[in-house]
Amino acid sequence: MNECYYDKRMDFFYNKTKTDTADEWTGPQLIVVLCFGTFFCLFIFISNSLVIAAVVKNKKFHFPFYYLLANLAAADFFAGIAYVFLMFNTGPVSKTLTVNRWFLRQGLLDTSLTASLVNLLVIAVERHMSIMRMKIHSNLTKKRVTFLIISIWAIAIFMGAVPTLGWNCLCDITVCSSLAPIYSRSYLVFWSVLNLVVFFIMVVVYIRIYMYVQRKTNVLSSHTSGSISRRKTPVKLMKTVMTVLGAFVVCWTPGLVVLLLDGLNCTYCGIQNVKRWFLLLALLNSVMNPIIYSYKDDEMWGTMKKMICCFSEDKSQDRRSSRIPSTVLCRSTDTSGHYIEDGIIQGTICGKGDLGDKGNS
Repeated sequence: MNECYYDKRMDFFYNKTKTDTADEWTGPQLIVVLCFGTFFCLFIFISNSLVIAAVVKNKKFHFPFYYLLANLAAADFFAGIAYVFLMFNTGPVSKTLTVNRWFLRQGLLDTSLTASLVNLLVIAVERHMSIMRMKIHSNLTKKRVTFLIISIWAIAIFMGAVPTLGWNCLCDITVCSSLAPIYSRSYLVFWSVLNLVVFFIMVVVYIRIYMYVQRKTNVLSSHTSGSISRRKTPVKLMKTVMTVLGAFVVCWTPGLVVLLLDGLNCTYCGIQNVKRWFLLLALLNSVMNPIIYSYKDDEMWGTMKKMICCFSEDKSQDRRSSRIPSTVLCRSTDTSGHYIEDGIIQGTICGKGDLGDKGNS
């Protein structure tokens, strides 16, 4: 019967797998990684909070697609928390960690990845339900969307806890990986292959859906007299989702391939030399998503911009008491059909008159 090592610290497992953590995280490399990581995490917290607040504030976003988009932003926010925890528990510190603390460190990262991945799958289903009927939004009720969001996080937490629940190498150190010294190589193969397969499936599905939307839009445009902007809205939403998916696949695929190579026990692949950079690339995905939302969705950008302007005005109104309080004019509920007019007022008050033009673009 194999001996189990639950009471050992991580230095025991790092030594067994001959993984040197000290040399890779010292000097200029450590400073660069920590500086970029800190900046990215701060941006992740602020930008994704704005996305969530915009969906809550603007009633035009009170539809299943945007609820799921806000949940994706919440997953990115959670990823920021996971990376902050990682920064304080990595490098030379890794060897001093207990087994449970190391499981927590990796579990947070796995949970954030799974939450984003499952959320994108649910968005794919929502988009499929909508565009097959050529509707902007699906008929999902708020209760069903709430259930889906809860299910997404339940699946994510479970997948993040799988190694802790038993699929590890604490009782058989001969099958331990080098990147994750207490994860079984078989688990890394399962984890990476599962995610890569889901990536491929989603890419194929979204390409098929996008081609369908383009074909139907071209047919309907010559037979209907509806609003041009309304006909283009499903296409614009699909472009947003496909851009988010593309960024997700590009940022996460290299790291998953490295995990797969480690699971296959590739000793000549040099995976130790690239792992930290691929981790930063994965972190970059949570930075890119809020930028994609605001760039691809004019109304999302307008709502976020107004909130920033209102916050700035609230901070400076005491120093400009002679002017009309801008917060009164900034409190737009975004429920009326005068979005463009509100945007022009807001842009004028905040010194950024281009909002009205952006809303019309």
